[in-house]
Amino acid sequence: MSAHPLSRRTVLRGAALVPAAGLGAAACAAPDDGRAEGPAEPVELGAADAVEKGGAEIFREHHVVVSRSEEGEYRAFSAVCTHRQCPLHKIKGTVSTCTCHGSRFDVTTGEVLEGPAVAPLTELDVSTDGGRLVARPRPA
Repeated sequence: MSAHPLSRRTVLRGAALVPAAGLGAAACAAPDDGRAEGPAEPVELGAADAVEKGGAEIFREHHVVVSRSEEGEYRAFSAVCTHRQCPLHKIKGTVSTCTCHGSRFDVTTGEVLEGPAVAPLTELDVSTDGGRLVARPRPA
């Protein structure tokens, strides 16, 4: 058996990848604002009519996603992936995909459509008050 010496190019390529590999860990860290499961107290999200019938909206500043059925019923969930607590940022139709590891959630039910997440989104209570949406944690 003969050993093949590593070329300078191979060594430098490998060294260049090591710092980049560590970047993923930072992207998957839990948000440091303390709301990994959505709001800890009632929060006003905005105008109730901002969520169209049959649609959904993410309220990023509160880590909440709200959907509205064709009949007008609202449902709210924490907009934080249950896999590694990365915040959800976008919705396509009624599906939100976590940008950290690709978990997909149905934002009308909170259910996991594709892992690695296995737990559904945490459901919140949502109501309208004077035409404004208010989300709050569910009682234990």
